[in-house]
Amino acid sequence: MDEIEAGFQKILQKIEDLKKKNKALTEKIRQNDAGLLDKMAQSAIPVITSIGITMLQKGKQDTKGEIYDARYFDKKMIILGKTDPSPFRPDDPMKKITDQFCVLSGEGKFFELMYSTDGFITDSYLNLLDARAVLDTYGYDAMYMLYQAMHDYLKGEEEILDALDKIMLYILP
Repeated sequence: MDEIEAGFQKILQKIEDLKKKNKALTEKIRQNDAGLLDKMAQSAIPVITSIGITMLQKGKQDTKGEIYDARYFDKKMIILGKTDPSPFRPDDPMKKITDQFCVLSGEGKFFELMYSTDGFITDSYLNLLDARAVLDTYGYDAMYMLYQAMHDYLKGEEEILDALDKIMLYILP
């Protein structure tokens, strides 16, 4: 019976040691999370040019809320998060923000994309952010969304290659 109790105590001690190591590593990761997000953004640059979308810069709204005479940003972006809008835009305190998103541009830079509308014209403002500000405002969700976008892109590429292999086998038996 003493051997069983001694073995049980060793297991409990290993669990405690692992908890301490887990806590230390978790804290180290939290201290470097902005650096990790920056590296992820830089690595994603080639993919953003493929999967990114051009976002509305300015447009007019008709009575049904449809946008016409739209102008779009030149650079492609992916959306990483949304937050409750700030009370006003940094470029014009008179403009109330209706929607506010975190985006990553094809240059690997983070922005807050802030939309304002007066019922007739919808326009936007891009506010440059650093990785720390992204995590502080949008949390780890932004990091997860970037990871998920890369994962989905990889999955899509694998499916395309599988389809091309099947076509090649069919064409060239």
